[in-house]
Amino acid sequence: MTSPLQISALHRQAEGVLSLELRTVDGSPLPQWTPGAHIEVELAGGIVRHYSLCGSPGDNDVWRIAVLREPAGRGGSKLIHDTVRPGHVIAVRGPRNNFALVDAGSYLFVAGGIGITPILPMIREVTGRGKRWTLVYGGRTLQSMAFVDELSELPGGELHIMPQDEYGLLDLDHFLGSPSADTVVYCCGPGPLIDAVQQRCNNWPRGALHVERFTPSAPSTGTSDGAFEVQLAQSGKCLRVPADRTLLEVLEEAGYQIDNSCRAGICGTCELAVADGIPEHNDDVLSDDERESNEVILPCVSRSKTAVLVVDL
Repeated sequence: MTSPLQISALHRQAEGVLSLELRTVDGSPLPQWTPGAHIEVELAGGIVRHYSLCGSPGDNDVWRIAVLREPAGRGGSKLIHDTVRPGHVIAVRGPRNNFALVDAGSYLFVAGGIGITPILPMIREVTGRGKRWTLVYGGRTLQSMAFVDELSELPGGELHIMPQDEYGLLDLDHFLGSPSADTVVYCCGPGPLIDAVQQRCNNWPRGALHVERFTPSAPSTGTSDGAFEVQLAQSGKCLRVPADRTLLEVLEEAGYQIDNSCRAGICGTCELAVADGIPEHNDDVLSDDERESNEVILPCVSRSKTAVLVVDL
C-alpha cells in the first residue's frame, strides 16, 4: 500500500550523496522495519525507485534514506537532488526486506559506495547484540563515502575505510581468503564488486554469503528460453508464455494485477507461489534454499524449466 510521507530534513552526507528524513504527514508512527529493508519511492512522472532504509529500526518517528546522484542514471536521483525540498510530500510503499540479517557468530560486511546504506543499520544491530563484526568499505574517494563518521563511532568492530584513490581496489583475497564456519558475509555495492565477492565465496559454507544488487546481474545463459505454459491453480486456466514475453507480461495481459516495481528481478515485489513445475530462476533476490524449494518465482524475469508451470493464482 502506498502512503504519503513528508520530507522533514535533507542532509549532504558526502559528495553527491543526499540523505532524506521522512515522517508521516499526521505525525502517526511509521511501520516497523528490520535492517536490510528498503522502500519504494514514487516520483514525478511515474518514476519509481528503491532506497534502503539507513536510519535506526527502533525509531518509528522518522525514516532515513540516502540517494547517490548518478549523472548517467535514469533520472530518479537527479530529480531528488534537484527538486526535492523539506516539506514536500512523496508517495512511498513498503518497507520490504529481501536482505534480512541472519543470526551468526560474527559478520563480515563488504560495502562499495552507496551500498553502505543497508549495511549501516545491520552494523548497529549486531553491535547491540554484542557480536563480532568487520566492515570493509570502499569508494572512489573519502569525500564520496557517506556515513564514515557514524561508522567510526560504533564500538566493538573492525572498521576498514579504504577509498580507492588511497588504497586501490579492495583486497578481497585478504578478507575472504579463509572461510569461517561461524561467519556470514553481507555485500552491497556496484555489480563488479558483488561479482568479485561471490567468486571468492565459492568455497565458503553454503548460505554464508548474502548480497543485494542495485542493478541486475548478467542475464541468465540457461537453455530453457523458449515458450511454456502457465496454469493458474485457482481457476485451472492455462496461458501460453511465448519466448519473447515475460511471465509477468502474460499474466498482466490476462487481467491479473500483480504487484511489481523493478521488472528486473532485484526487488522481489512480484513474487508468486509455485504449486507445481520447476522454475528457472533469473532473479537476484531469492536465496539458494528458496530457489531449490521450487515454491516461488519472480515472474518479471524468471521462466520455467518444465513445459507447464502451475502458479497460485
